[in-house]
Amino acid sequence: MFLHNKRLQYTVRVSEPNPALASMLLEQFGGPDGELAAAMRYFTQGLAEDDPGRKDMLLDIATEELSHLEVIGSIVAMLNKGAKAAMSEGALEEAELYMSLNAGGDSHTQSILYGGGPALTNSSGVPWTAAYVDSRGDPTCDLRSNIAAESRAKIVYERLINITDDPGIKDALGFLMTREIAHQKSFEKALYSIKDNFPPGKLPGLEPYANLYVNTSQGEGDATGPWNTGEQWERIDEVEANLPLDGGDGQASVKLPSVDMKRSAAMMARLQSDPNANPTTGADLGAAPGAGKTTDEDLGGAKDMAQAKKMSDAKS
Repeated sequence: MFLHNKRLQYTVRVSEPNPALASMLLEQFGGPDGELAAAMRYFTQGLAEDDPGRKDMLLDIATEELSHLEVIGSIVAMLNKGAKAAMSEGALEEAELYMSLNAGGDSHTQSILYGGGPALTNSSGVPWTAAYVDSRGDPTCDLRSNIAAESRAKIVYERLINITDDPGIKDALGFLMTREIAHQKSFEKALYSIKDNFPPGKLPGLEPYANLYVNTSQGEGDATGPWNTGEQWERIDEVEANLPLDGGDGQASVKLPSVDMKRSAAMMARLQSDPNANPTTGADLGAAPGAGKTTDEDLGGAKDMAQAKKMSDAKS
């Protein structure tokens, strides 16, 4: 059961309305790395969690994320306050009202469609979706995802702080950004409190491939480091000479019942291409200058030559 405290977790002080900035801040309201996505991710994980310590942590952080949703939503509402009143009361001339609503970003949609209220969209007006919740039901997997989500949210808050000079908004966004750091620390402690946390899941990796680094992108720019060299790695640079890795023939095959083999053979015979055919196609018949060589090479070449002569005559 939830009880709502009417005081925000952090005080919101907005110096002046700014619908364009409000539109940008919606990224952390209804975007993929926003507060609603975080709250729903941690709530669903917490409800399914069997470990009492992790369950308590996830529900604590999920509930706090809802309070952060309230903070960022309140900032958006305050930034839209002037535009909302002007739109509602028709207080400005049409041209002035149009300019105030079309201040930038998705601000016109926020004002006209949502009346200046915080909408569950990202900064481009894309509606929030449960697809942002990427839980898999394994704590070592989900905690890593949570760590990454908090990292991404921290970076987005940094960028939002950099685009405003409103001191009150900078202060509130700085608080929200810092809470992402604290949550990441909690998730990392929870992850490393699981003794055997890598690799995720129960099944071990296949030994011949767990230490293998395959240098598949070669040429200028090749680099080495602890991610691909050292005693931990068996490195393959001659990729083609070592394929396939399993020692097989590298082909795909399937064992079919005899009836399916007959059907497959009949289908292949019916759909086989004739490598000796050179049919005239629609591209050949409709070839214009610039089409390049066609089945009738003289046709395409003649058109290109005629077009080139025409352009040369026009220049002279």
